[in-house]
Amino acid sequence: MGSFREAVTAWAAGGPGDLARELAEGLPVRAAVLLEGPSDVAAVNALAASRGRDLAAEGVCVLSIGGAMGVGRFARVLGPPGLGLRLTGMCDELERGYYARGWERAGVEQQAFFVCAADLEDELIRALGVARVAELVREEGDLRALQTFLRQPAQQGRTAQQQFRRFLGTKKGRKIHYGRVLVEALTPDRVPTPLDGLLTSL
Repeated sequence: MGSFREAVTAWAAGGPGDLARELAEGLPVRAAVLLEGPSDVAAVNALAASRGRDLAAEGVCVLSIGGAMGVGRFARVLGPPGLGLRLTGMCDELERGYYARGWERAGVEQQAFFVCAADLEDELIRALGVARVAELVREEGDLRALQTFLRQPAQQGRTAQQQFRRFLGTKKGRKIHYGRVLVEALTPDRVPTPLDGLLTSL
């Protein structure tokens, strides 16, 4: 599935689609989940694993499209004009329009994608509560970095939720790491609605 993701990404960037078609037939792939970034991928995969599911084995390709503006290109190569896979995805509220237009232009009949109120990190922090997120940051060895961050003038006057959300994006790889950590800390009844809806739909 990793090779298929790479081939699809190259195809969406303007390269040939032969390898992606060949791999899709061999796997086989039945659905594609288009996500804005790698932290979303980490979260979806972590939730699937917590529910005993192996999405790749089920023929589901979960991939980062490098930002919502790329959704149209990926929808064309994976949807009806290309491989004809079932498409779904998840995006931030501000990016809803990109997904809706991408689905429409690719001829996808059902615009079945899921929308986070702000972004997925915001959904996860609200689901867990800032006290639990603070515990997880300490357990992951990032407490000192968090304390330094919170002393910055720019963070004064912000809510704790806003501060944590910003903190997760301050270091390369941190959002990806915590995408998994926060999801793994969720109890079954606290999974954010967009994330739960996405996985349940697959």
